[in-house]
Amino acid sequence: MSELDEEWAQVLAEAERRARVAGRGDLVEYLRLRASNDKARSIGIEWLFETFTLLAGEANRAGAGVQIMKKSGHRFDVGNSTMVGELLTLKSGVRQLMIEAGWPRAPRDGVVPGNALACAHIRHFGRASANESLLLLRSREGIPQWHVIERTGTRTQLLEARVRLHFRRFLSTG
Repeated sequence: MSELDEEWAQVLAEAERRARVAGRGDLVEYLRLRASNDKARSIGIEWLFETFTLLAGEANRAGAGVQIMKKSGHRFDVGNSTMVGELLTLKSGVRQLMIEAGWPRAPRDGVVPGNALACAHIRHFGRASANESLLLLRSREGIPQWHVIERTGTRTQLLEARVRLHFRRFLSTG
């Protein structure tokens, strides 16, 4: 969790405390939902980035020489909305794999499409056909799960095997 996210969690907790003292049950309920969604977003983004980072570590132990860079406060567009989050960039020679994930932080940023908690992109520099867009959704059990938006518009759960496929494409020369 970034410093900004930690500070935001503290602000929400204080707002919830004040709403409870003021007897604003409706506001308390909203703030609890907001905090729950923010936690699910953080967990989902952490899983996505950790999975790619672990694969880069495995490749580096085998001599791949993958550089890993992470940037907080990254902004990217999804439709007419702006997502704010993080960018993970993996570099190997001239090849780059960029994973960006986030959600709107202010009303002017818009909304997350598809009733999702967050959005992400997996982008292969120079190989646009390998790029994919993701939505973070809650499972029936309430667990945050990434789903790929397929070219047909359907959604498929993103599993580690698919992440590994992206990583293999990133390292391949063909």
